[in-house]
Amino acid sequence: MQASGPQLDREVSELSVPVPWGEIRGKVWGPDQGCPVLCLHGWADNCGSFNTLIPLLPKECRYVAVDLAGHGRSSHRPPGVFYSLLEYVADVLRVAGALKMRKFSIIGHSMGADIAGMFAALYPEMVDALVFLDSYGFLPTDPKEMYKVLRQGTDEIIQFEKKTQVKKRDYTHEEAAKRLLDANPTLSEQSAHILLERGLVQVEGGFVFSRDLRVNFKNIHRFTLEQSLEMQSRIQASVLVLLAQGGVERRFSEPAQKKFTPALLQNFRDRNHKVVTVPGDHHVHLNDPEVIAPFVTDILQTKVLSLSTKPDHKL
Repeated sequence: MQASGPQLDREVSELSVPVPWGEIRGKVWGPDQGCPVLCLHGWADNCGSFNTLIPLLPKECRYVAVDLAGHGRSSHRPPGVFYSLLEYVADVLRVAGALKMRKFSIIGHSMGADIAGMFAALYPEMVDALVFLDSYGFLPTDPKEMYKVLRQGTDEIIQFEKKTQVKKRDYTHEEAAKRLLDANPTLSEQSAHILLERGLVQVEGGFVFSRDLRVNFKNIHRFTLEQSLEMQSRIQASVLVLLAQGGVERRFSEPAQKKFTPALLQNFRDRNHKVVTVPGDHHVHLNDPEVIAPFVTDILQTKVLSLSTKPDHKL
């Protein structure tokens, strides 16, 4: 693992963690001995997703925002390998081990929150606070539809592998920004350009998107509502669920998913976790971070900083 720049007074530094197929890249904010907070972005985004939020959060924390495998500047997974939830959970464990983070908090947006929720359920002793940004932490699949989803994800990867050559399209920077905005109407123009800083690679003909095309395929690791509620019950960390009024429920790819959300939210409330709805859309944390920063600050101050005397963290 390496991080560039001075070790004490830097504001932001670049991160690289070796993994068996390459590296997981990212950015780090805050003091070396600050309480560690891992930041996990959503599908098709990158760690730039937290650029505007982190400066508004407690300065006593050390924020480690990673480009998930296949996104941003991180290496793509090897040929023949799926992108799915449990693989990302294993990546979190790899990053935590490389950075010697024995206990830490996690802020996750969308898919990043699903990863965070599963990680906190499997390794509850390692997580002291969880923030789900426009996500429920778990997204169950209707058992009657499970076979369709699993088959679709399997077929997509096999068909992709049969192609002898897959060439990414070249764009000008302006064309890439327009494509990103067209595909993600919840992004502001400024937010799109922030994501493109790590989301594009310059080539001879212009720019190509850096993310692996395979991240577009269906996730084949799925869970029922019953399994999701059981996983929820394994979480020991304090949880804050921040939902945007125009957010995630409008983006469900499977219509049946909406019927499970009341049970998920009630289970959080029954366990004395906090659920808050704020004005905004799916990328409110990037477009308008001042809307959610007070809530995130509160959980970090009351559930982490006020109880911490010696963070288990070292870079």
